[in-house]
Amino acid sequence: MEERPLGYVLDGATPVRATFVSSEPPKLGDYVVIRSTGIELLGFVENIGAKSVMLATTHSVKEPSFIQRLNELRLNGDTFFEARVRIVGDVNDPEFRNPRIPPPPGAPVYPAPRELLERIFGPGSRGYIRLGVLAARPDVPVYVDVNKMVTRHLAILAVTGAGKSNTVAVITDRIVRMGGTVLILDFHGEYVESDIGGGRVNVIEPRLNPRHLNIAELMILLGIESRYYHQERILRKAYARARESNEAFLDALRRAVEQLRGKEEPKALAAVLNKIEGLIERYRDILDEEAGDMLSRLRPGFANVLDLSRVDEDAADVIASHMLRRILQARKAHRVTGNGLPYPIFIVVEEAHILAPKDEDTLSKYWLARIAREGRKFGVGLCLVSQRPKNLDPDILSQANNKIILRIVEPSDQRYVQMATETLSDDLLEQLPSLNTGEAIVLGPMVRMPTLVRIDLYEGRKGGTDPDVVGEWLTAREMHQEHSQDPVLDLIEELTMKR
Repeated sequence: MEERPLGYVLDGATPVRATFVSSEPPKLGDYVVIRSTGIELLGFVENIGAKSVMLATTHSVKEPSFIQRLNELRLNGDTFFEARVRIVGDVNDPEFRNPRIPPPPGAPVYPAPRELLERIFGPGSRGYIRLGVLAARPDVPVYVDVNKMVTRHLAILAVTGAGKSNTVAVITDRIVRMGGTVLILDFHGEYVESDIGGGRVNVIEPRLNPRHLNIAELMILLGIESRYYHQERILRKAYARARESNEAFLDALRRAVEQLRGKEEPKALAAVLNKIEGLIERYRDILDEEAGDMLSRLRPGFANVLDLSRVDEDAADVIASHMLRRILQARKAHRVTGNGLPYPIFIVVEEAHILAPKDEDTLSKYWLARIAREGRKFGVGLCLVSQRPKNLDPDILSQANNKIILRIVEPSDQRYVQMATETLSDDLLEQLPSLNTGEAIVLGPMVRMPTLVRIDLYEGRKGGTDPDVVGEWLTAREMHQEHSQDPVLDLIEELTMKR
């Protein structure tokens, strides 16, 4: 039996977009095939509107009772649907390249066959991992190309609670299971106790050997801004001397500063000494003279989780930038000399807008920008994760050619993401606030064409879920009542509650 068309193309189609009408509602994010003599084009449904033949003829009438009466007189079949479609490729082209001619008016539109979609979104080779299923076709799995994800970088963007952590867990778990190495800069300790990769999680404590810090990193921890040029000059002189000493680095640094008495401005010298004392007191938990190179703590084939949940933002910036710098340098060294880091690495940057803010310079921002530009050549990939895209540096964000965009409500965030994404149309932009939890628009070289995906649910153990606040309150109250044995205190509490 010949397949019945879903609808028909209207006038004004282009090689990029077409509009068709249908008596049955197509699904947002679904795929259709436009067939005509000599052409067979695949289209992605970006927008749908419902219309009435009767109401369309009286569109200038706004009186509610009149519209109610018309509604009572409407016949079956009065409602029709108008859908805007992005034409994403020529079905008869092995590479699904865009057509050079538009579909003609009146061309029939059919639902895309499942076999065709499986061929497009299925695993092209051993370098693919499953991300989820088509939101409009849950029976069609979606796979992404890991090579293109790593070398072209990735951004995962959404409001809090839309599914960012789950998406990170799914991607990391499947990369690790295929033998890949991932580093997660974890601001909230979400992945410290996870079982990603079947338990292949390596937690890296935020410990730094102060002797391994460069002068810029040390200035951040000391709180010496570049405008304090007397202090910076003193520190640079002392730093060079301390690096040559065999005693503990911070002791050697303090001694080197004291040896500059009478040779430098006294107030600046006293300020540097005070800041060294403050550094020792403030960061005693992360500074360790016995700590080795941070690269030595990475494990290949693992999800390496750098736990930044116990440090402040300045320390997190220094630790993250130190690791980023060492990774890029080590991968370059391996390419040139054969030494250094012998395996590619995919770096997931949680809270990327903190480490790479739009209007502020940080050490991490510098190295993230370097990796965004150069990492492709050396097997260092970035995954930027943020719930505030507009606060993220635009140059770094634009370098992430792949994007997984979950629900984004704030209009300024939406527009900011669109400016950094060539293939995010206005129609797709309109859908961002209405996406369900776990649904995402997926764009970039890692997929053959833009698509709306329902991300798989990570079934293992991870953090990032909302706490049961009421449950914890009730538990705390029960524990308090069980341990309360002082009748006087109980009486006071009872009187207070009555009052």
